[in-house]
Amino acid sequence: MTPAAADGEFAPQGPPAPIPVPVLGRDVPGKEAPAPVPAPRRSRVRSWLGENPSPQSPPFSKYRWLRLFTYLFTGYAGLAVALGGGTELSESYGLTTSVAFLAAFLQAGAMVLALWRPLPALAVSLSAAVLTALLARPHLESVHSAGPNWPWTTPTLLPHMVVLLLLALRVRLGGALTALLVTTLATYVLQGPIGAQRYSSTGVMAVALFSVAVLIGSALRGRSEARSQLIQQTTITAEERARRTLLEERSRIARELHDVVAHHMSVISIQAQVAPHLVENPSEELKENLAGIRGNALEALTELRRVLGVLRSEFPDDPEAAEDPYRLAAPGAGPAPDAPQPNLARLDALIENTRAAGLDVSTALRGEPRGYPPGVELSAYRIVQEGLSNALRHAPGSTVRVEVDHLSDGIVLCVVNSRPRQPVQPSPGTGHGLLGMRERAAMLGGKVTAAPTLRGGFMVRAFLPKTGTPLPPRPEPPHLPRPEFIFPPLPDDPDHPESPTGEPTP
Repeated sequence: MTPAAADGEFAPQGPPAPIPVPVLGRDVPGKEAPAPVPAPRRSRVRSWLGENPSPQSPPFSKYRWLRLFTYLFTGYAGLAVALGGGTELSESYGLTTSVAFLAAFLQAGAMVLALWRPLPALAVSLSAAVLTALLARPHLESVHSAGPNWPWTTPTLLPHMVVLLLLALRVRLGGALTALLVTTLATYVLQGPIGAQRYSSTGVMAVALFSVAVLIGSALRGRSEARSQLIQQTTITAEERARRTLLEERSRIARELHDVVAHHMSVISIQAQVAPHLVENPSEELKENLAGIRGNALEALTELRRVLGVLRSEFPDDPEAAEDPYRLAAPGAGPAPDAPQPNLARLDALIENTRAAGLDVSTALRGEPRGYPPGVELSAYRIVQEGLSNALRHAPGSTVRVEVDHLSDGIVLCVVNSRPRQPVQPSPGTGHGLLGMRERAAMLGGKVTAAPTLRGGFMVRAFLPKTGTPLPPRPEPPHLPRPEFIFPPLPDDPDHPESPTGEPTP
C-alpha cells in the first residue's frame, strides 16, 4: 500500500457508474441479436482521454488531458523554481553554485513528487528547506544590511506551500494538520533556539501562508468527499428503487394469479372427494390415497390464503386507482380476493371503456381462440390494458390500434398508437407498466417488444406461448403490418414531418 493511500488518499471525482436497466423487447423471437455498432468517434476520444483516473492521479483531474496538463504545468513550475531558486541562493545567501542548485532542484522535485506521493514529498521539501536554512546561516553573519529573508527563502517557501496543498487534498484533516504542526515546529527551532544574525524574519508569514494552503486543500477535499458520498447515495437509491419496482410488480402478478391457482386446487380437492363414489367397491388403499390428495389440496389452499394475506397487507390502498379506471392498481391495491380475474372475453368491454375516455381505438382479431390456460388469458388482458392505459395517459387524442392474433403455438398482442394530438400532461403514474408487461410475458416464456414508430407513435408487441412455457425460436409472422405504416400522415398537422423530431411520448 502506498503512503498516500494509507493516509486516506483523496479519491478523484468521476461520473457515477450507470445503473443497469433492463431493455424491453430488444430480442424478438426468431431473430438474431444485431451486430454491435462501432462506437462513434466522440466516444473513442472520450475513452482515450480517460474518465477513471487511478488513485495516484492528481486531484480533481477527471480526464486524461487534464492530468497531462497538470503534469506539464507542475513540471514547468518546478523547472522555474529550480533555475530561479538556484540563482537566488547562490547570489543572496553565499552558497556555492552546485549546492544552491542542488537545494533548489530538491525543492522542485518535491513539488513534482507531491502529485503522486505527497507524504514523501513533504519529507523531502521540509528537509531541503531546513538544510538550506542551516547552510545559509553562516553567510548572514557577514551581511551589513538588514539581511535577506530567513529561515524560509523564496525558493523554499513556494514549493513547500504547493506540497502542503497537495497533501491536504489527499490525506485526512488530521494528517494535514500534523504536517502543518511539524512545519511550524521546524520553523520555531530554526528561528528560536538556533537563530541567526542580520536577517529579515519570515517565520510568522511562512506559517500563515502554510495554514492558508492547508485550509484550502482540506476544504476542497471535504467538498469532494461530500459530493462523492452524494453520488454514491444517489446510485444506491436508484438501484434500490429499481429493485423495489421489480419486486412490487412480481408481488402484484402473484396476487392476481391467486384465483387461478386456488381454482385448480379447489378442483383437485373436489375430484379427490368425489372419485371414490364413482368406483364400485373402492379399495381402502384407494380411499386413503384420495383422502390424502384432498387433504394436501386443502392444506395448500390454506397456505395460499396466508401468503396472499401477507402480500396484500404489505402495501396500503392506492387512491389513484379509483380516479383512473384504465390503469392497473398500485401494489397492494386492486380487486378484492373474491373478484373474478379478467380474460380475453372481457377485452371488448375494456376497449369500449377506453373509447369512452376519448381515444379512437380500432381492433383487428385474427384466428380463433385455442383454449388458453387462465394465466395466459389473464396476462394477455393485462398487457392490452396497460398498453391502452399508456396511450390514454401519454398520447391523448391519438389513434390506437389493438391487434390480437391467435396462432397455433400462442397469441400475439400488438397495441400501437399514433403521436398525440393534444398536450401531454405530466403523468402521476409509477412507471411500472412496461416492466409489468415484461414480467408477465417472461413468467409464461414469452417476449415483449416496446419501441417508437417512425411517425412519432409507440408500439407494444407481446407474444405469449399457448402452453405458458418457452418455445423454440420461430420466425416473425409475415402478415403483421409494420408499425410505421399503420398510421398515414395526418393531413391537418403540417408541423410534424414523417420522421419525428422529439422523443416518443409513451
